[in-house]
Amino acid sequence: MTHAVDDIDRQIVKALNANGRISYTDLAKEIGLSRVAIQARVNALLEEGVIERFTAVINPEKLGIAVSAFFNVEVEPKRLQSIADTLAEEAAVTSLYHMTGPSKLHMHGLFTNHKEMEIFLNEKLYKLPGVVSVDCQVLINRYKSRMGMRL
Repeated sequence: MTHAVDDIDRQIVKALNANGRISYTDLAKEIGLSRVAIQARVNALLEEGVIERFTAVINPEKLGIAVSAFFNVEVEPKRLQSIADTLAEEAAVTSLYHMTGPSKLHMHGLFTNHKEMEIFLNEKLYKLPGVVSVDCQVLINRYKSRMGMRL
């Protein structure tokens, strides 16, 4: 079910997307409403699931995480859910999606180095029952990374 989002909600979401730490007072000044009204709208957006959560965006390279890789994992259809559940629990896996095509999972992972990625592949991913094939692409340069969404 979708939540009816008006222009004020869009302004709030846009402002929070640019700065998730903005205070209700500053957000109210920016939007032109009272702090109480802004807080009520943000709470409603949270309750309706329009805003899923607030989080910090971390630069992995600053933490010594040098390898970013994307994986297309083809799996046996009957094992798709169990494989997805297992991979979703892996610390290195940052995102996981079921894609169109013959039982495909699209996954992103972050690793400190190529050796750590190799261990993940050999000791975890390849050993999962039902994995048919794995295609891996290592990121060379990030030009744009979507944070939030276009409204």
